[in-house]
Amino acid sequence: MKKTFPLQAPGKDDARVRDKIRHEVNKAVRRARRKPPQEGFKGWDFACKVGVNEANAVIRTLKEIATEIDLVAATGVKQIYLEITPIPARRIPVVSEEFPAGERPAR
Repeated sequence: MKKTFPLQAPGKDDARVRDKIRHEVNKAVRRARRKPPQEGFKGWDFACKVGVNEANAVIRTLKEIATEIDLVAATGVKQIYLEITPIPARRIPVVSEEFPAGERPAR
């Protein structure tokens, strides 16, 4: 998803406009995660860029997108550029010392 969102809308509070942008981001992520990954991959990671425009966009993690929207809006600009690209990812199981080899206790 590559899109430039306006940060202000007539008749709407600016906070609600930012909530709408976050909602659009979440919809795009959910839509991407529904697609089956390519053979040999277990899931999806996301390459994200946020900024005033495409040239000034900085790379952020998916978790940082929501706070970055607020930070860009606090600068007083009228729009924000978001780019979220799904990337196939291999997941490596976390092995803890308490449960070796990914074994889980019985519930």
